[in-house]
Amino acid sequence: MRPIQARISIGAMAHNLRVARSHSGAARVFAVVKANAYGHGLSRARRAFASADGFAVLTLEEAANLRLMGVEQPILLLEGIFGPDEIATCAELDLCPVLHHAAQLDWLQQQPPARPLQVFLKFDSGMHRLGFPLAGHAAIVARVRSLPGVAGVTLMTHFAQADEAVGVSWQLSPFLNELAAHDLPWSSANSAALLRYPETLGMWTRPGIMLYGASPFADQSAAELGLRPAMTLQSEMIGVQTLQPGEGAGYGLLFRAEQTMRVGVVACGYADGYPRHALTGTPVLVNGRMSRTLGRVSMDMLCVDLSECAEAGVGTPVVLWGEGLPVDAVAAAAGTNSYELLCGLAARVPVEEID
Repeated sequence: MRPIQARISIGAMAHNLRVARSHSGAARVFAVVKANAYGHGLSRARRAFASADGFAVLTLEEAANLRLMGVEQPILLLEGIFGPDEIATCAELDLCPVLHHAAQLDWLQQQPPARPLQVFLKFDSGMHRLGFPLAGHAAIVARVRSLPGVAGVTLMTHFAQADEAVGVSWQLSPFLNELAAHDLPWSSANSAALLRYPETLGMWTRPGIMLYGASPFADQSAAELGLRPAMTLQSEMIGVQTLQPGEGAGYGLLFRAEQTMRVGVVACGYADGYPRHALTGTPVLVNGRMSRTLGRVSMDMLCVDLSECAEAGVGTPVVLWGEGLPVDAVAAAAGTNSYELLCGLAARVPVEEID
């Protein structure tokens, strides 16, 4: 059997939820489990986050699966409904759709659900992605409150730079100032805001990446935030080559040896979810010792430097990210982020679940 596998820790995920709760204060917590729980598995996330006040998903299918798994907490549909035919399903599954454009309001007015819905009304406070403009808030809020298919309204926005030095005040202040007169509950905090800006908590927080043990910040590690990695991608060396000065390794021979050196070939490639654009220097753990990748990542293999790993050979364990090697460090070296790496774990990689 090919030696690559991902180990996913339910205990680490539960621990990270407790960290999110400790920062949330009196606010309720929506555990964000979209994209198959950031690659960790929806069923595992449901068990790890059983104490969450609610779950946030992208699709009706994810929401339906959570209900089938026995989830009774509120479920937030982050992009809301995509057509009037989904309204009845929202009522049947008791979901909370996000409303962010006028067509959704029209659908609810034309086809009110049998059971009125709790909705989240999203306003664009500066990210310019989804949401109604703040300038028109009075008419929008009044219309939503008047819809017979709406049982209650929570106001919502999303931050563009909560993970950067500029922070959130330039969005939070107008959001709260404009909408304060409506005296409605609100939600704004993602992982970054939750960890650094307690003024963003509102009634509901929406932690995502932190629940899986990765940091939303470039200047602060997950360990410094008290988080534990939930996914460890590991494999073994399946070959060793010795390069002479001037010889190269991998497609395109992008890496060339300056002196005689040993190169390990690891059973992991971009078809497993490892980033193809991770060139020479991306960190990797070889039998617990820090090393680096060499050259171009192949579909099923990658090369690593064994210059400081004299004992390494075929069968030596290798950690690509996770326990002992933060996924954030790998992502930074590869010019991407931890979200992409975790969500990109390939279906062909066997998963071992641990406590």
